[in-house]
Amino acid sequence: MAHVKSGGATRQHAQRAGKRLGVKIYGSQTVKTGQIIVRQRGADFHAGLNTELGRDFTLFALKEGTVLYRKLHGVNYVDVIAK
Repeated sequence: MAHVKSGGATRQHAQRAGKRLGVKIYGSQTVKTGQIIVRQRGADFHAGLNTELGRDFTLFALKEGTVLYRKLHGVNYVDVIAK
């Protein structure tokens, strides 16, 4: 029989880096074409004017301009107001 208690399962989990999700450009900040605005899992924010939703739900700018966040009927939209 063992005389030393074995370690718990929590010690054996590998440490993993975070996915770096979240808002990258906040409201009233300027963006260039193709710049990432929000990285997300699922559509918490929806694409508005001059923005596009990538296949991993990333929102990015289609035109250069200023970022605007708005809420319409309980849905969050991200717009880029062109210069």
